[in-house]
Amino acid sequence: MAKTALVTGASGGIGLELTRILARNGYDIVAVARGAERLEVLKGELESLYGAGVTVIASDLSADGAARDVCDILAEKGIDVDILVNNAGFGDYGPFAECDWDKQDRMIRLNVLALSHLTRLLLPGMLSRGGGRILNTASVASFEPGPLMSVYYATKAYVLSFSEALAEELKGTGVTVTALCPGPTDTGFARTANADGANVFKKSTSSDARTVAYCGYRSMMRGKAVAVCGVSFKIVLFFVKILPRSLVRRAVMSIQKRSA
Repeated sequence: MAKTALVTGASGGIGLELTRILARNGYDIVAVARGAERLEVLKGELESLYGAGVTVIASDLSADGAARDVCDILAEKGIDVDILVNNAGFGDYGPFAECDWDKQDRMIRLNVLALSHLTRLLLPGMLSRGGGRILNTASVASFEPGPLMSVYYATKAYVLSFSEALAEELKGTGVTVTALCPGPTDTGFARTANADGANVFKKSTSSDARTVAYCGYRSMMRGKAVAVCGVSFKIVLFFVKILPRSLVRRAVMSIQKRSA
């Protein structure tokens, strides 16, 4: 009997590529995203190409109670989740004092609360079955403060810290947790974040979503706690860790301000 992977943010970018990889490797899929039409197209693709069983759930996970509603649907359908991929998330670019607060609120609810709630709801089942894998999409932004994207960087720092703590808590249980930390990736993220012009989000400096998804999948299957994708980003993060925080703050500010 095929095992099941639930992927949030499944209709585009890294999430879309992860659903394809998982389906290709024999998993049935629960695809969660806001757009019902795109999910149905994905369902048809995965069923025809890979013979996967696909359940689609159109949901805005930033809404109150959305994570519980998703799990209620799973319970009604008798679906046990063996792999949870918390990939849904978005950012915003600009000075915090001028930001659209409603957008920041939705970002925190999606990037932090929905991820945490889905994990809390699905983790006990994994533990009772003696196995499971959780992949949380963080970012290289997790390791540093992010002037002009302050709330986004802060939410990703939460994802990394939360994932590492859980990975340690769950040692010996059969359940692993991996934080996927890509750099800028060629997805729809920059448009949503109002950062199309930013140097760090230009296509010439961005990774391919499929490459990042494979990095995440391989790291998750190995039970690796933190997966930084790309040698160049590993080098950058080495210096981030050893340089004074004040210098790191100024450097990030300079990079992002230059492109405003």
